[in-house]
Amino acid sequence: MPHDTSLIGTIVAGLGVAFLMGALAYRLKISPIAGYLLAGVMVGPFTPGFVADTGLALQLAEIGVILLMFGVGLHFSLKDLLSVRKIAVPGAIAQIAVATALGMMLGLWLGWSVEGSIVFGLALSVASTVVLLRALQARDMVETEKGRIAVGWLIVEDLVMVLALVLLPAMFGARGDEGASAGLLQSAAIVLLKVVGFGAFMFVIARRVLPWVLHWVAHSGSRELFRLAVLAIALGVAFGAAVIFDVSFALGAFFAGMILGETQLSRRAAEETLPLRDAFAVLFFVSVGMLFDPMVLVEEPGPVIATVAIIVVGKSVAAFALVRAFGHKSQTALTISVSLAQIGEFSFILAGLGVGLKVLPETGRDLILAGSLLSILFNPILFSLAVRRLRAEEPDEVATDADDADVPACNAGVVLIGYGRVGSHIGSLICGRGEGLTVIEDQKDMAAAAREAGATVIVGDATKESVLRQAGLDEASTLLIAIPEGVEAGAIVRRARAINPQLVIVARAHSDEEVTDLVRRGADHVVMAERETASRMAERAMLTLA
Repeated sequence: MPHDTSLIGTIVAGLGVAFLMGALAYRLKISPIAGYLLAGVMVGPFTPGFVADTGLALQLAEIGVILLMFGVGLHFSLKDLLSVRKIAVPGAIAQIAVATALGMMLGLWLGWSVEGSIVFGLALSVASTVVLLRALQARDMVETEKGRIAVGWLIVEDLVMVLALVLLPAMFGARGDEGASAGLLQSAAIVLLKVVGFGAFMFVIARRVLPWVLHWVAHSGSRELFRLAVLAIALGVAFGAAVIFDVSFALGAFFAGMILGETQLSRRAAEETLPLRDAFAVLFFVSVGMLFDPMVLVEEPGPVIATVAIIVVGKSVAAFALVRAFGHKSQTALTISVSLAQIGEFSFILAGLGVGLKVLPETGRDLILAGSLLSILFNPILFSLAVRRLRAEEPDEVATDADDADVPACNAGVVLIGYGRVGSHIGSLICGRGEGLTVIEDQKDMAAAAREAGATVIVGDATKESVLRQAGLDEASTLLIAIPEGVEAGAIVRRARAINPQLVIVARAHSDEEVTDLVRRGADHVVMAERETASRMAERAMLTLA
C-alpha cells in the first residue's frame, strides 16, 4: 500500500543524521551544533544522496523556535523584561542601524541597488532566537542580568523585524505609485495597532484565561491532559499571534510562556515541553544546513568573508560598545555581543521577501545563508574563547553560574541540591532544628521558598563545578541530592566526589539501575523511594500482627 512519507522521511533523516554527526562532534570536543548543521548539508538538495523536504524541515524547525521561546517565557517575568528596557530598546535599535549600514555598504560595493542593499543589511542585523538562547542556556545565563538583557534585546529585534516585514512590501512593492507614502504610513499604523492589540490581549484577557485553564487541567490529575494543554497553549497562542496580529511565532510563544510563568505550575510546564523543545531545536539547525549551497564558498569567497565579518565582528563590536556606553561591565557586554554574533530565522524570511520583491538578487540570499551557517558554526567557539580570555584578563569580573544571585561563597556543613517536593521537606527539617543549610536550586520560585525557610541559596545549575564550589562543597560534610533526574544526579555525584573526597553523599533514585550507577559514581547512600515506602509499610504491618 503506497504512503506519502515526506514528513516521516524528513524527520527520520534529520534526527538520524543529526545524531550521528552530533555524536561525532561531541567526540571531537566541538559544539554539537556544528554536527547538526553538517547533517543538514548532507540531507539537503545541494549534496548527493537522500534529499529531505526543505519546506517541511523549515516548518518543523519553526515548532522548535516556538517551544524554545515558550520555555524562556516561563522563566522570564514582565518585571524582568521592563527592567532592561532602558538598554535593550535603544541598544537593539542602534545595533540594527549599524549592522544595516555595514550590509548596505557591502551590497552597494557589489553593485546591487539601494533597496536590495537595505534588505541585505537588515537580514544581517537580527540574531537567531535558537542560537542565542541555546548559548545562554548552556551557561545558565537566561535568568541572570546578562541573560535578561540579551533576551530583551532579542525581543526588540523581533519587533523591529515584524515591522520591517510588513513595511518592505509597502515600500518596494508600490514604487512609482503616487500613493506610496500614504500607503506606507497606513501600513506602519496598522502594524503598530496590531502589536498594541496583541499586548493588550495577552495582558488583559489571556493573563486571566490561560492560568485558569492550566490550573483546571492540573486538578484533573491527568498528566497526559496537562502536557497536551501546555503544548496547545504554546502552539495555539503562537499561531494565533501570527495569523491574527501579524507578529512572529516566537514573540507570541514568548508572551504565552511569560503569562504562565507567573503561576505555580511554570516548572511543571517547562519540564513537559523540554523533550520536544530539544528535538525540534535540532531540526532547526538541520534546516539551516539544508539551505546552504557549499559551492558559494568557492564561487564567492570574498563576499562570503565580508558577510561573515559584518555578522561576527561588526555586530559584536557595535553591541559591545553600546552595552559599555550604558555603564555595564565588560562581562555583560562581552556576553551580549558574542551572543548576537550570528543570524538565523528572520534573516531567511527577509532574504526570501527581498528576492520575491525583486529588490535583492539571489546572490544576496546565498550570502545570507552562508553567513548564517558559518556564524552559527563559529558562535559556540567564539563564546567559549571570549569568556576564557576575559577570565584570564579580568578574573574578578568573570561570573560563575550563580553570580547574579549576589551570594557569597558559602561554608555550610550540609548542602542540599533541589528544593522541590522532596527537597523542601528535607530543608524544613534541617532548618527547623536551627542547622546551617545551603541550597542549590535553578528555579526562582523554589529558591525563594528556600530563602524563606532560612537556608542560604545559590541560584544555578548544580551540574556545574563552579556552582558546587560556590556552595562551599570543598569544606562541607554532607551533600544531599534531592533532584529526581538520575542522569544529572550521577554527574553531580562524580563532580562532588572530585571536589571533596571525604564528603558524605546521599542521593535519591527511582530504580535499581539508578542506585547502581550512583553508587558506582561515588554516592555513599542512595535512597530509593519505592524501597523505603515498602519497608515502612511492611514495618507497620508487622506491628499490627504483633
